[in-house]
Parts: sequence; structure tokens; C-alpha cells
Amino acid sequence: MSRAQLLAAGAAQGNFGFAAPHGLVAGVDEAGRGPLAGPVYAAAVILNPAQPIAGLADSKTLDAATRARLDAEIRARALAWATGSASVQEIDQLNILRATLLAMQRAVAGLRVAPRYVLVDGNQCPALSFPVVSVIKGDARYASISAASILAKVARDRVMAELDRSYPGYGFAEHKGYGTAQHLHALRNLGVTPEHRCSFAPVRDCMTGAAHGRASVAGGSLLHVPAPAALGRPARNRMPGTTGRT
Repeated sequence: MSRAQLLAAGAAQGNFGFAAPHGLVAGVDEAGRGPLAGPVYAAAVILNPAQPIAGLADSKTLDAATRARLDAEIRARALAWATGSASVQEIDQLNILRATLLAMQRAVAGLRVAPRYVLVDGNQCPALSFPVVSVIKGDARYASISAASILAKVARDRVMAELDRSYPGYGFAEHKGYGTAQHLHALRNLGVTPEHRCSFAPVRDCMTGAAHGRASVAGGSLLHVPAPAALGRPARNRMPGTTGRT
């Protein structure tokens, strides 16, 4: 099937209408490529033609309360959904693009209903066993991608709230790991935690500064604040970094 036919199938099922003639379409999106800390998340969603969900939109345009409400509706009404993640260690080992594509692969693999086609937000496609096409600004054009963007964002925000409790003082619950002035100040004064992406320049610069005595690092460790003994992790099923249901 051509790119145009794939997009037409996605539009029929996922562009806020529900009558895909060519089989089930999964929308895929990510959350957390840009932050300095925390995992990157992805979600895959196959919407249910019999249970349309009002209000789906790019997660970045929605407030937290609306995202939470839609997150619950998507989980309850979608034919299938799954989230996948790639850890900070995988981000540092692979780079953020490859780690994001890995999270997308895990999300699609977690679907318990196999799609015939996959639409991915952005300009890069993960390697999948299904026909896949990337769509620039797809989270504003296709309902299934919008739904995926919401699930990925809400799932990652929950993880960052857990990290905020485990590493007080960094403000993870507020900035979600992004490089805000508050976060950069905490990095300089509290040091780098195991949940920071050492391959990202601001974190790497902080570590270099600590090595030369220009920045303080908590806990007497040159590079890292020690990890808590029992840090909460997101629930997973079947393969690392994946959650989902039908």
C-alpha cells in the first residue's frame, strides 16, 4: 500500500471519523525526547469505531486535568493500547532518537490487537513488522496519534512525579525533567542523579564542572547522587518498558 493509501486509511479511522476500509490503524507518539532527566515514553493506540472519544488533541495543547480525563477514556474505550519506554541508560547508550524509536517499538509490540497499519507522529519511523508511515504534526491530524500522545505524556508525567518524591529538591514534578532555570540551578547545587541523561550537554557540563571543582555534587559522589533503595517503577508486561491492554 502506498503512503497516500496508508494516510487515507488512517484518516478514515483516525481523523476524528471511524470507518477505516483497509483494517485497523494504530497511532503512535512519544513524550519526553527533550528533557534532561527521566525515561522517554511512547504509546500506541487503536481506537474503537463503536466508541468515539470527544476532545482528542495533541497532548501539548491540553491541560493536565483534561489529559488525565482523556487518558482514562482512551484506556477504557480503545480497542487496544500500550505504552513503552526506554530508560535513561538506554538513552545514553543509544542516543535519544534511537531510544525513542525503541520505545515506539515496545509500545506497538505491547498491543494485544495487531494493527494492519501504523501511523507515527514526526519524521522518523521505527522498524516494525507492519506497514508504517510518519506524519509531521500527526498528533493534530489523526485521532489515534492524538490518543497516543496523551497516553505517553500522562504515563511519563506519573514517572516524573515518582522521581520527584525520590529526589526532592530537583522539581521533577513541575518541570518533568526539562532544562528550566529551576532544574539547572538544582543540577549545579545538588548534583547529577542516576535519572539524569549524561549524554545531554547541560548534564555533561555539570559533571565536567564538578570534576574541576566548579559545581557541588551531593552525597560525596563526583558524578551521581545515590539512587534511593526502593525507587518506584512503572508497571510492565511481556517485555521491558511496555504496558498495555485490550
